[in-house]
Amino acid sequence: MSSLRLRLLLLLLLPIAISCVAVTLTDLPAFREAPAFRNGRECSRTVWSPSDREHNPSIIHIAMTLDAIYLRGSVAGVFSVLQHASCPENVVFHFIATHRRSADLRLIISSTFPYLTYQIYHFDPNLVRSKISSSIRRALDQPLNYARIYLADLLPVAVRRVIYFDSDLVVVDDVAKLWRIDLRRHVVGAPEYCHANFTNYFTSRFWSSQGYKSALKDRKPCYFNTGVMVIDLGKWRERRVTVKLETWMRIQKRHRIYELGSLPPFLLVFAGDVEPVEHRWNQHGLGGDNLEGLCRNLHPGPVSLLHWSGKGKPWLRLDSRRPCPLDSLWAPYDLFRYSPLISDS
Repeated sequence: MSSLRLRLLLLLLLPIAISCVAVTLTDLPAFREAPAFRNGRECSRTVWSPSDREHNPSIIHIAMTLDAIYLRGSVAGVFSVLQHASCPENVVFHFIATHRRSADLRLIISSTFPYLTYQIYHFDPNLVRSKISSSIRRALDQPLNYARIYLADLLPVAVRRVIYFDSDLVVVDDVAKLWRIDLRRHVVGAPEYCHANFTNYFTSRFWSSQGYKSALKDRKPCYFNTGVMVIDLGKWRERRVTVKLETWMRIQKRHRIYELGSLPPFLLVFAGDVEPVEHRWNQHGLGGDNLEGLCRNLHPGPVSLLHWSGKGKPWLRLDSRRPCPLDSLWAPYDLFRYSPLISDS
């Protein structure tokens, strides 16, 4: 083929390629570019690379999932962390995504946060698809909802500690305060809620089995929300926690011992063995319950993190013009770019 013919062919194919990219991105939201957040003078400037072999205590590692449905919430969460961080350039984000849209999601994150240090890891849904049983809300059954179980396998070995955040929250305090908590001998740190009725998280089949109940023996189990966790990945790997969680998922598949997605396995492995974190770091339940998603009030006390766990999500309620009062606290972190009602073209 002559060079002239090749050029003509490329010119003909170029519009098709561009249109394919446009079609790929049309179902994903567009975002404004976030401002650049810089370290203060008190921060030790450091650079992180996935190939680093040594743990760097100056770097804060945060893991979140990334998908098309919750993308708007994820972007708001990242923006909130950077805006309130004392050393934002020392924060590294580890995003977990499936292969299907990872290239599109990478483009969106890079254009929205040009100065962000981040890595995207591919999560294979087949790891959990056969282990997932249906729960009370369809969103809880998505494979990516279980990706937090595999953080120790996905992230580099040099990342020995990570904060896991759900994609429906905003941070309104310096995340370094959460990062610095002493986990002591524990694998996980999280706010605990010991007043919650723990028995409600498991079926009568679980409680009628002496073998299942014995998993909680010699512990005083308390409910904790897995949407905000500080995790010692080194201890997680040493204690083979992923295998323990998978074991409970397989039991659930056969015997139906709970109803609520990825939470109960964490309760069975960790409840009563969690390093308590101040409640201010997870003002959860702002999305209401898992069925109706009704408006909720804040829990009493100070607030460092607002979490719209439950069915109701602030971006959906704001767009429908039926927001709950507390959704106005999420709105300032929304970088969603609204399309103009009238085109000037």
